[in-house]
Amino acid sequence: MPKPFRFGVVAPLMTDLPTWRDQARRIADSGYSTLLVPDFPLTQPAPAPLLATAAALTDLRVGTWVYASPFRPAWLTAWEAHSLSLLTDGRFEMGIGTGRPGIDDELRAKGEPGVPPGERLARIRETVSALRDFDGPDRHTPVAMAVVGPQARALAAEVADTVTFALGDQTRADVERLTREFRTDTDIELALGIPVVGDTVAPHMAPPDTDTAALHAMDALTALPDDPSAAAEEIQRRREELGFSYFIFGAHVADRFAPIVAELAVS
Repeated sequence: MPKPFRFGVVAPLMTDLPTWRDQARRIADSGYSTLLVPDFPLTQPAPAPLLATAAALTDLRVGTWVYASPFRPAWLTAWEAHSLSLLTDGRFEMGIGTGRPGIDDELRAKGEPGVPPGERLARIRETVSALRDFDGPDRHTPVAMAVVGPQARALAAEVADTVTFALGDQTRADVERLTREFRTDTDIELALGIPVVGDTVAPHMAPPDTDTAALHAMDALTALPDDPSAAAEEIQRRREELGFSYFIFGAHVADRFAPIVAELAVS
């Protein structure tokens, strides 16, 4: 049986704070389950205070989309994640991954050493292990892991509650193969980040120069049609055929997609 739909919104602080607060309240009132923020040091407020603010304003679940492990010591990240879980009454979800394209340049610009790929994965494992220690037997902070290669997928199958494939211009057939190969005996939720809707690109979900027309032409799963009805049909197809049940949009389309979210979130 397919998992129930749920929907999240990546909502970076792109405006003044009162406008962002109003946006968070609208997201909560529109049937979305989760408000997410990116981990882009110095371009955004740090995730923890921003998410604590959203959780205090609304009854939404909140999460990171996603912590970049090369920036973050494992023990400190786990402590922060556990603290957010505690302060939000269990409404925090820790999203974590090995880092976005160009992160080595970001590290150098901030005077930080590079982190080899194998160490990035090891850091994720250490972070989740420390988080489980902090949580103890009476709490379970959900972990959402962004994955690319086979080693990351194997780790996610072991430690994650939710998995999202870090997609770009892969075809539908490519993604179908990934989901088929990823099938596990565990009850892992498959999430799909959708940065492109129509000809718009969500900030902090994909590069601003993303070729939206090319993604639509190749039927890439990182894009949806601009028309909400057509988007709803495609979302249902992606759950039925590929197993994705958790869909994440950019905040710029949250209001426009609210009617389909309200309709699909109950199914």
